[in-house]
Amino acid sequence: MVVETLFISTALKTIGIVGSTLWIIPLIFAGISYYHYDKLDPESPIINRKTLYKEYDFVVVGGGSAGAVVASRLSEIPSWNVLLLEAGPDENEISDVPSLAAYLQLSKLDWTYKTEPTGRACLGMKNGRCNWPRGKVLGGSSVLNYMLYVRGNRHDYDQWEAMGNHGWNYENVLHYFKKSEDNRNPYLARTKYHNQGGLLTVQESPWRTPLVLAFVQAGTELGYPNRDINGAEQAGFMVAQGTIRRGSRCSTAKAFLRPVRLRKNIHIALNSHVTRVLINPSTMRAFGVEFVRNGHKQIVLARKEVIMSAGAINTPQILMLSGIGPQPQLSKFGIPVLRDLPVGENLQDHVGMGGFTFLVDKSVSIVQDRFQAFAMTMQYVMNAKGPMTTLGGVEGLAFINTKYGNRSWPDVQFHMAPASINSDAGVRVRKVLGLTDHLYNTVYRPIANKDVFTLMPLLLRPKSRGWVRLQSKNPFVPPVINANYFDDPIDIKILVEGAKMAIKIGEAQAFKQFGARVHRIKFPNCRDFEFGSDEYLECHIRTISMTIYHPVGTCKMGPSWDKEAVVDPRLKVYGVEGLRVIDASIMPTIPSGNTNAPAIMVGEKGADLVKEDWLQR
Repeated sequence: MVVETLFISTALKTIGIVGSTLWIIPLIFAGISYYHYDKLDPESPIINRKTLYKEYDFVVVGGGSAGAVVASRLSEIPSWNVLLLEAGPDENEISDVPSLAAYLQLSKLDWTYKTEPTGRACLGMKNGRCNWPRGKVLGGSSVLNYMLYVRGNRHDYDQWEAMGNHGWNYENVLHYFKKSEDNRNPYLARTKYHNQGGLLTVQESPWRTPLVLAFVQAGTELGYPNRDINGAEQAGFMVAQGTIRRGSRCSTAKAFLRPVRLRKNIHIALNSHVTRVLINPSTMRAFGVEFVRNGHKQIVLARKEVIMSAGAINTPQILMLSGIGPQPQLSKFGIPVLRDLPVGENLQDHVGMGGFTFLVDKSVSIVQDRFQAFAMTMQYVMNAKGPMTTLGGVEGLAFINTKYGNRSWPDVQFHMAPASINSDAGVRVRKVLGLTDHLYNTVYRPIANKDVFTLMPLLLRPKSRGWVRLQSKNPFVPPVINANYFDDPIDIKILVEGAKMAIKIGEAQAFKQFGARVHRIKFPNCRDFEFGSDEYLECHIRTISMTIYHPVGTCKMGPSWDKEAVVDPRLKVYGVEGLRVIDASIMPTIPSGNTNAPAIMVGEKGADLVKEDWLQR
């Protein structure tokens, strides 16, 4: 047991969980967790290649939600050699536990980005800056996220094609959603919108509170059916599905890379921070990448293509450092401009109203101090059940339309969680959000460890656009991120309508049995407004403006006549041979829903585009 205890302690320290927070994992978790991980998981961890070839056919930069898919699929061609470069380490036993998602944020598996203050949003966060977690780990943000499996609306993708992106309509992309999917809920898997046997496991958490059933029932009271929000129609309420397998997180690394770990033609190099793409200025062809590993600068060459899959923040940063980006931005830092493209523009994110809390009179929610750690852990380790299997705490999803939207294309999504900012007595959630002490102590400390639930409305299709720009030509200095929330006034108006809908849901008959009511302590900066008024709700939204961790769009896909486009519909960078982008940054507009499944879809379709281009030659 001493050795096992050291094992788990090391894993915790690896991701930055130290000191007083260690109590969350009882010592017994160590030995049995490792037994569960090693014995029951059919895929063993990947092989981190220490010695690399000088040259590969394809070099994939970033092993995240899309990059893991791309590397795995390209390695299906035996004659191709593929190298996957990932800046972070591999997953570990802690990241496998769904309920510990919040403990991974701000850890060593997170890039720990922050947005720039604007005075319009994030007003309740320290220095007016929102935390923007991004996965710095094999599997990327699929290791940090809340695992929710949402595809978006069919109109999102039909719009992409209408914008000039041939082959990206709904019927086309549905094929790739289904290709990945192994849906283990029989009532869904039998429909034409889902699939079984894919590499990515999708299912409901085996544990839930009665509050989520009341949430779904409240939806029917308000005229919204209980339906598969990934099926024929989107508007409705549903018990959430997520990317979990046997009670544990199913990241893209687990789903796509571990099964191919023994293939001879794929190498994975961890802790390899790519600093730039190597491009011949005479031929304008990408021929390799430069990266730093264990403090040593290295170069690897690409015979066919360099594929950027570093995500909506890191992909534009690396491209700009390589001379591809807006001319004024590059010249500012003395970077030779190889191709003047709007890299880093068109940033979009789903912003939501955080901390909207409802009190209940029954002991039915997630209150951290109530759970007996030993019993809960044993239930998880031995049976893959219990509270530790919850999808980061989110149990229900809903899509509704405000007066600004319509039923066929909802404009607001809800996340329902049987907990809130107060549920851990200020131990972790307030830190993840970066709330000021004054806000937390005034509003949430008085109800610490009380039974509550949260309804979080989020804006599905923001009109506002932000940007990612260089802060320095030093590749280890994070870029400047301006989410630019609420730059367009319609965005805040839609969210206020979503907040009013949240109140209706919480006051529905289905929640009466729990004595549900809105927590009414006013935010300190909103005291001049009547509680529940449009002005108060707007103030609340601007105070806890919560990112839903869905940045997209910074290397926009578009036809040649689109001046905002960085890549063409086959995801090739305009004006540079041998360079493609395959990740969420290519999305011209943000899908109406959580973006992890769409990013995986982009990886699947992007890999097929590469195969088509090279195998047809």
